[in-house]
Amino acid sequence: MIVVGGEALIDLVPVAQPPGALVPRPGGGPYNTALALGRLGARTAFCSRVSADGFGESLLDGLRAAGVDLSLVQRGPEPTTLAVPSLAPDGSAAYRFYVEGTADRLFTLPRALPAGTRALALGTCSLALEPGASAYEALLRRESGRGLLTLLDPNIRPALIGDPTAYRARFLGWLPYVSVLKLSEEDARWLGGRVSDWLAAGPSAVVLTRGAQGLSVRTREGAQYEVPARRVEVADTIGAGDTVNAALLHRLSALPAGDPVDWPAVLAYAAHAAALTCTRAGAEPPYAAELSG
Repeated sequence: MIVVGGEALIDLVPVAQPPGALVPRPGGGPYNTALALGRLGARTAFCSRVSADGFGESLLDGLRAAGVDLSLVQRGPEPTTLAVPSLAPDGSAAYRFYVEGTADRLFTLPRALPAGTRALALGTCSLALEPGASAYEALLRRESGRGLLTLLDPNIRPALIGDPTAYRARFLGWLPYVSVLKLSEEDARWLGGRVSDWLAAGPSAVVLTRGAQGLSVRTREGAQYEVPARRVEVADTIGAGDTVNAALLHRLSALPAGDPVDWPAVLAYAAHAAALTCTRAGAEPPYAAELSG
C-alpha cells in the first residue's frame, strides 16, 4: 500500500463563461496524488484531516470512486481550505489560499499506518501550515525509520510561507528522511539549493519537473537521465505535478527491494500521465487503461 499524507482542498477554478465565474473542483497536491494513484490501480490510503462540510464530503466521494482507502482520514467541523488559481496564457497556475481555521491544519499524528504499507508521500501546504505541519514531519521521520520508501514534493506556495528562511532550513532537515525528492524548477529556484547538496543530505534521487521541457532525474550515484514532455493541447497544468508524484510512486514502490530503477522508463511513464492531466481542466489524472498504449 502507498499512503499519501496532506491536505484536501477545493480549487475555485475560473471559467470563461459566465465572466468571472469560479467552479469548485477537488484539489490539493496530496489529494490529487492519492486520486491519481487510485486511478492508476495502486493500493492507496489517504492520511489527512477533512472537513465534515459539503466540500469535505465531495472530496471523500472522489477518493472513494478511485478506490482509495479512507481509514486514516480524520474528520472535523472546521471548514475546508479554499484555493483560487489564476491561469496564465500557457495554462500554468498561481494560487491564493483561504486557510484560517480550516480542518486540514489540525491533522494529528496517527498511531500506525496500515500493515503492508510500502511507501509514504508528503508535501505542499500541509508541510507549511502549523500545527499540522509538525505532525506530518513526525510521520515522515517515523516511517522513514521503519524503512518505507518516502517521497517529498515541497510544491512551494510562497503565499503560505511567512518565514522563507525558516522554511528552507526546515526543508533541509527533512532530507535525511526522504528517499525521492521531486520538485519543479520553480521550487528549486525558490529553495535556492543545489541538487548535489540535496542528494548528499539523504535522498537517493532528485526528480525535477521542467514544464514543457520534460522531466529529469539525478541519483546519488551520479547517474542522470532526461525525458521530453509529451506534446498535447494544454487545458491547464493543475494537478500535473501531483500526477508525476503518483506515477513515480506507482512504479518505484512495485520494485523488489534492491532492484535497480529503470529511470528512463519511469520518467517516460510519469511524463505520459502528466501530459494527459494537462489536457483536462482542473486536476483530472488519467486511469491506468489510458496509459497502456
